[in-house]
Amino acid sequence: MKTFLRATPLLLMLTTAAAAEAAQSAEPAMSLEQAVTQVQQETGGKVLSATTVRRGRSSFEHRVKVLTPEGHVRVVTVTTEASKPATNDSTKNPSNDGESNKEKH
Repeated sequence: MKTFLRATPLLLMLTTAAAAEAAQSAEPAMSLEQAVTQVQQETGGKVLSATTVRRGRSSFEHRVKVLTPEGHVRVVTVTTEASKPATNDSTKNPSNDGESNKEKH
């Protein structure tokens, strides 16, 4: 019992670290290239530069600097949410035969 109580904080820290790493590795739902294309179509201008900045846990901001046809330089921001990671439902039974794929003891 004492070993379990000592291991619990460590397990909690490892789980939290893994979740934080997964959140950090999320990608924007809209790519920078897609944002550049969208801004080009909306403004009719020439893109000078483009970058992506993370905004919080679940959103990103693409910043696209564009030279408009009128000769003005504008920075257009396109905000996008983080894409949902693919889930791996390893506990589901892929055979659909009603039998569990868990080991029986």
